[in-house]
Amino acid sequence: MLKGGDDHSASRVPPADRSRLVVVTLVRIGAMTSLSQFMVGAALGNSMSFWQAIMATILGSLVIEFVSLGLGIAGAREGLSTSLLARWCGFGRYGSVLIGALIGVSLLGWFGIQNAVFANALNSAFNDKLGFAASAAISGGAITIIVAFGFRALSWTAKFVVPLFFAVVIWSMYRIVGSTSVIALLTAMPSGKAIPLGVGATVVAGGYIAGALITPDLSRYCKSSKHVFWMTFSSIVVGEFIVNTMAILIAHAVGTSDVTTILTQTAGWIGLVTVILSAVKINDINLYSSSLAIGTAIEGASGKRLNRVVLTVLMGIIGTTLSIAGILNQFVTFLVILGVTFPPIAGVMLVDYFILRTSRDALESSRMSGTLPTTSLSIGWTAIAACAIGSAAGLLIKVGIPSLTSLVCAAASYWIARVSFQKSIANGAKSEIYR
Repeated sequence: MLKGGDDHSASRVPPADRSRLVVVTLVRIGAMTSLSQFMVGAALGNSMSFWQAIMATILGSLVIEFVSLGLGIAGAREGLSTSLLARWCGFGRYGSVLIGALIGVSLLGWFGIQNAVFANALNSAFNDKLGFAASAAISGGAITIIVAFGFRALSWTAKFVVPLFFAVVIWSMYRIVGSTSVIALLTAMPSGKAIPLGVGATVVAGGYIAGALITPDLSRYCKSSKHVFWMTFSSIVVGEFIVNTMAILIAHAVGTSDVTTILTQTAGWIGLVTVILSAVKINDINLYSSSLAIGTAIEGASGKRLNRVVLTVLMGIIGTTLSIAGILNQFVTFLVILGVTFPPIAGVMLVDYFILRTSRDALESSRMSGTLPTTSLSIGWTAIAACAIGSAAGLLIKVGIPSLTSLVCAAASYWIARVSFQKSIANGAKSEIYR
């Protein structure tokens, strides 16, 4: 996908560097079939009946697909990453920096959650002798050192962790189906605190909404809009429906949302090792991407570049502290916050790019020469305000699906504000003519 080490982070991806559909699709599926996706399904299974959880998965997946497809098509057409695309989709130069910072903060939260899972598995491996806090400090510190100092000793885990994870989950399903009535699993009541359908759908959306928002980072390598559709659709079928459904059923059978307990009880020590390796694999990426995003945001806003090692260590300490403070216990709340914070950004970008087309002429003319537009907003206050309105609406309005509410309210408020602004300019110009 990348040629000569150039990832085109600050430029368009030229047609010659576009990839085959199967390549980008496998990358996308790999990103959606991780331990975090299994955690989302387990959370649903612990708080909803099977059919409620499936309906929540369908509704949440529709939000993810809408965002992924819309932004993905824009990214493929322009050959631009999300951060660059946002600059000419309402947010401006510094507004796009803010988006990068939000993504970095969300990844830091994921680091804290995944580290807590790692710590539970580590503590379980030592028969609870370490204690959760010490285990979290050890696991968080180890991952931080690996990322900060560029150790590549564990990079080999990525090559077989995903297949191993799938094998363990399938084995767990086999054992459960072999010993438990499928009808009993489908009709079982949740063992945890019940959540309404709208919240469940937002949990699903929140589980991968940051990934949906950065779809252009991958789709810019797609050769056509049709490729974008099949990439996003197939990854959602595998990641949301297959993995989620298995996690929901397994959570019903075991009676908990704790993935360490689930995989240990159903797959023994292999399940425990799988949890640890999966957490290592994904948290390596979480911490690296978080420190990179936040560092880039700081540099974009202040012009000062922070030392990468120092920043990574700082992010690792914060993420580890979140683990010890109990962020895993607020997993559903965390997903709901993500589920109402990121859809408004997508709503604004989609309205600006496909409906208002405020920078389309500049994008299209520069696309012909393979360059970037020479001008852009400094900061899109209207877009930022619309996102704030959408997020508030998603949190405060209790009717419907919060993630969809936040997206629609942000898109509508941005469209109304921009149209009203354009009309006021037009009316001002007319009054000048008739003076």
